[in-house]
Amino acid sequence: MLNLDAVHQPIAALLAEQLDQVTFIFERQLASDMSAVNNLCMHVENYRGKMLRPMLVLLSGLAAASETAAEENCAALLTERHRIVAAVTEMIHMATLVHDDVLDEARIRRRGSTVNHLWGNETAVILGDYLISNAFHLCSTMGDPAINLALGQVTNTLCEGELVQLHHRNDYSIDEATYLEIIRRKTASLIGECCRLGAQLSDADERICLALHRFGMALGVAFQIQDDLLDLIGNEQVLGKPLGQDLDKGKLTLPVIHYLAEAASQQRGEALMMIMQGDAEQLRDRLVESGAVQRTSQAVMDLVAEAKDELHALPAGPARDFLAALADAVATRTY
Repeated sequence: MLNLDAVHQPIAALLAEQLDQVTFIFERQLASDMSAVNNLCMHVENYRGKMLRPMLVLLSGLAAASETAAEENCAALLTERHRIVAAVTEMIHMATLVHDDVLDEARIRRRGSTVNHLWGNETAVILGDYLISNAFHLCSTMGDPAINLALGQVTNTLCEGELVQLHHRNDYSIDEATYLEIIRRKTASLIGECCRLGAQLSDADERICLALHRFGMALGVAFQIQDDLLDLIGNEQVLGKPLGQDLDKGKLTLPVIHYLAEAASQQRGEALMMIMQGDAEQLRDRLVESGAVQRTSQAVMDLVAEAKDELHALPAGPARDFLAALADAVATRTY
C-alpha cells in the first residue's frame, strides 16, 4: 500500500515483524480440531490484504507512547495487548468481508473465489459468524470489559451501516449526507476505534486518544470513498475483482451522486438509464468528463488533510510520520 522512502523503513520493518506476531495470534485463535473448519479458515486468510486495521492499532500505540523513542527501542512500546486487539480487529473486518460477499453475490475477492461461490451462502454466513465469535472470545482473554464494550459498539454500528445501505439499494435519489453517514458507520467506525484503542493501550491521555479517533474516522471515510471510486474507474487486474459491482447491486457512490445532483434533466435521465442497464463504461465516461471523478478525488484529499491535522496533537516521532505517510497513501492508492 505504501511507497516508502528510506526514512520510513525502520518503522516499516518493525511493523512487519509485529504483524507477523498478529498473524500468529489470529491463526492460533481460529485453529479448530475439525479439518473442515480449518480448511475454511485457511481459505479466508487469503482475503488478508493490507492489514490496515491491525497496522493502525500498532502505529497508534507507537505514536501515542513516546516522543523520542528511537526506532530500535520502539518494539518495547508495543505489548501483547496491542497485538491481541490488532488480531481482533482483523477478525471483525474479515467477518464483514465474508458477509459482504454473500450480500453482493460476489464470486471473486483478491483474485480468488469467495467462500459463498465455492461452498454456498449458508457456509459463508456461518463462517462470518465464526470469525465474529472468535474475535470476541479472543478479546475476552484480555480481561478488560471496556475493550469488549467498545468493539461491541463498533460491530453494532457496522451492522447499522450495512442495514441502511441495504435500505437504499436502487435508491437513485440518495444524497451525499446519507452516503457519508453509511460509510462512517460501515467502514470508518472500526478504523477510528483501531486508532483510539491503540493509543489507549499505550496509556495515552484522553486528548491524544480522541485525536487519533478523529484521525481514523477521517481516514476511514477517505479510504471508502477511494475504494468506491476505484470500483468505477480502477484497473480490474490491479484490484483483483470485477469493476462496477456497486452499480450492479444498486449502490450509488459519491461520483454518481455528485453527477446526478448536478446534471441537467436530460443528462440525469440518460445516466439513470445507464445505471439501470448496467452500462458502467458509458457512465464512467460521463463521470470523468463532468468532473464528478475529480471532485470525488478532491474530497478524498480533503479528508486526508483533515486526518493529518489531527496528528499535530501527537508527540513528534517516526510513528507519527508514518501515520501521515499512510494517510497520504490512501488518496493515491490504486487497489
